[in-house]
Amino acid sequence: MRNFNTIYVALRQGFVKLITNRYVVLFAVLYLLGWISSMAGAFANHSFPTQWIELGLVLYIYSLLYHILRPGRWRAWLAGVPVVLFYLVHDIFFMAYSKVFRWINVIELPELFRVLPVSYDIVIGLIFFGPILAVLLSINHRQNRTTALLCLPAISVLTVLYFFPNTFDTAFRASASEIIKYSDAKSVERNGRLAMTLLREAERLEVSRAIAPYRQRADYDHQAQLHADYLQNHGNHHDVHLIVLESFLDPTLFRAAKFSQPPTHPDFDKFFGDAPGLTIAPMFGGATSQSEFEVLCGMPGFEKLSSVEFNVFSGAAAQCLPGVLQQGGYRTIGANAYKPNFFNALTAYKGIGFGEINFPSEFYNGKTYITAGDTGVEEFQFDADLFNQNLAMLRRVRQETPDKPVFNYLMTIYGHTPHILDPRVRPEVIKLLHDYKDDHLERSTNQFYYRTKAIVDYVKQLVAMDPHSLIILLADHVPPLHNGPNTYNALRYMDNIEGSYYHNRIIIVQDGVPTHYPLLHNYDMPDVIQNYLTDGQHCKQKTCGYLLGEKRPARDILLEDYLRLLAHASE
Repeated sequence: MRNFNTIYVALRQGFVKLITNRYVVLFAVLYLLGWISSMAGAFANHSFPTQWIELGLVLYIYSLLYHILRPGRWRAWLAGVPVVLFYLVHDIFFMAYSKVFRWINVIELPELFRVLPVSYDIVIGLIFFGPILAVLLSINHRQNRTTALLCLPAISVLTVLYFFPNTFDTAFRASASEIIKYSDAKSVERNGRLAMTLLREAERLEVSRAIAPYRQRADYDHQAQLHADYLQNHGNHHDVHLIVLESFLDPTLFRAAKFSQPPTHPDFDKFFGDAPGLTIAPMFGGATSQSEFEVLCGMPGFEKLSSVEFNVFSGAAAQCLPGVLQQGGYRTIGANAYKPNFFNALTAYKGIGFGEINFPSEFYNGKTYITAGDTGVEEFQFDADLFNQNLAMLRRVRQETPDKPVFNYLMTIYGHTPHILDPRVRPEVIKLLHDYKDDHLERSTNQFYYRTKAIVDYVKQLVAMDPHSLIILLADHVPPLHNGPNTYNALRYMDNIEGSYYHNRIIIVQDGVPTHYPLLHNYDMPDVIQNYLTDGQHCKQKTCGYLLGEKRPARDILLEDYLRLLAHASE
């Protein structure tokens, strides 16, 4: 019995020591903070074991701070203050601005304090700078050789980061968990706040050095202004409606697939006939912002500076099509039916040149005309609901500024994987008649049926409201479906031609008439739009690749313009 009591006492003491260990307490506080933040709409609270680099950084920073502070009863707590505050700032910044905090955002703090009321400045000072001041006052300035040695890892990492950012980037990616191309937030969830801040700073430095020779702001803005002046003085000032449709997959392009009934709604076929054409997207199955970049900026997504060009945008004027049109007298209205933090969309839209930016009010604190509403089991807002809100906005705009032409851009979200339909409002009516099965394809086909009905109804109302305008609807990319490229190959999408599943549907209506174009690339859209606005003069003054057919030059001819654009977009 005595042995049992001894073992019990030892275990209890060991457990008490464990749960009161300063490292255990620190990680418990960070986990609790993450859990509370996730409940408030910040990052999903992923477990630390998936964040190997983050674990090492937190342990190292805490140990270093603990060592350099003077001994005392508050030493263990004060050492954790900078790490906890960094996590807190990261989460508050994300919830307030729908963007992931980056080191470069520190330069925005003076402007923040200038616009906030004095009472807010005082509260922020007490909450954040008070504890930091306590830490600084507790530093033991009688440092020794051990402190210098402990600082060597930090100095080494920062040296590599700032002087050899490409080496840092490569080493980081080789050690980290998956970096999610389409979401800064998900990358943080997998790798941690501190870790991703370092990586994004390395990427920023890489970009800055690679494109610095192209950065000549005065000349760049001057050329854009000349372009805008030409459109204003010689253009027809017609409205332009550009709609990018999330995962708008045309099942009729599967040459080996058969369906229980035609996948296209009969109203769609009756109105558009053979006018729908094809355009080539820069990617398969995801990374919507790559299509948006090409469509709005007229450049291929070379991915020379980042795997997602939108992530490079800082909000500085990139002089893409919306920006040029705005300078040329247009009211440029951009809207996205999903969250503003995906693909750095909010910042990118600002740099692209939208004078008005809209996201669903459920995800966005700014002024907006979009409300996602109750999407039910489908999760994503149906096209018709979004189109009706867009039409209502356009009617209001025509009353507010009747003499000002409009560039109306809309990025939809319905049709996104996993293609869920609500059987109460959109029951499945089409079956895939083939031995090869893909449930995502079957559901996507049913969505296509309902979406084509929504599209034709929307276009008819647009034409009635705005008969002398250009309307373009195109898919951002085809969806990955259940089996990825295997489904596309097995069912002979586009007869399995080279790059078959980069081909997407595009619908163009000019002055109320559905119009067929030859094969396009997404980055042809600005040329198509400007050629329409100048009654064909735009492509007489410059080479428009989409009119050259087989003589079209390789896209690499646009690389210099691409680097120049990104040089200014990332300022």
